[in-house]
Amino acid sequence: MDCISYPIDADLCNLSPAETHYVARMEQTALLALSAFALVSSITPGPNNMMLMASGANFGLRRTIPHALGVGFGFTLMIVLVGIGLMGLFDLFPVLNTVLKIVSVVYLLWLAWKIANAAAPDTESGARGKPMTFVQAMLFQWVNPKAWSMALTAIALYAPDRNLGAVLLVAGVFGIINLPSTSLWAVMGQVLRGWLSSPARLKAFNWTMAALLVGSLALLI
Repeated sequence: MDCISYPIDADLCNLSPAETHYVARMEQTALLALSAFALVSSITPGPNNMMLMASGANFGLRRTIPHALGVGFGFTLMIVLVGIGLMGLFDLFPVLNTVLKIVSVVYLLWLAWKIANAAAPDTESGARGKPMTFVQAMLFQWVNPKAWSMALTAIALYAPDRNLGAVLLVAGVFGIINLPSTSLWAVMGQVLRGWLSSPARLKAFNWTMAALLVGSLALLI
């Protein structure tokens, strides 16, 4: 059997059949643990999910699809880049952690203000409000504190040696799980659209989403 590189160090060369089976079971357990971590961290409330739910409620599911795709692609790319080098930069230059926190706080407060004061799109032309674009959602991951926490934790736990194969495996698992998990929040927003047809209810909903977005800053503490 050829040597195989996994997130958890294990030399599969020269092992007995019983030992090889045991190692394979350990690797399966690690993969299940990674999948569970990806699901729980992706589907629970955070900046991405709050914004997708608000977008689904304000603009509908179809117009929110680019936003959801940007989140999925952007976060998957983020894991790869963090795993192959960016994590090392934070080890070398701790001041980057402080810079990231400041930028994230300022940007998230600005986004919260935008959501709280968002004007509903015109029912005929949809011209008054605009959902986040694919590129904007992809770039947002770099100032999203929860995304940073998820990426750094995933690499530290499941690709500690930062082997390219392990990093790509972690990114692939998150890519498969993250998109449907976060998109579910856009669907929930879409479901609420009828109830939010009242301007007063929509305003209250947007302020609630903005408050939850601000609350997500606790991840930086």
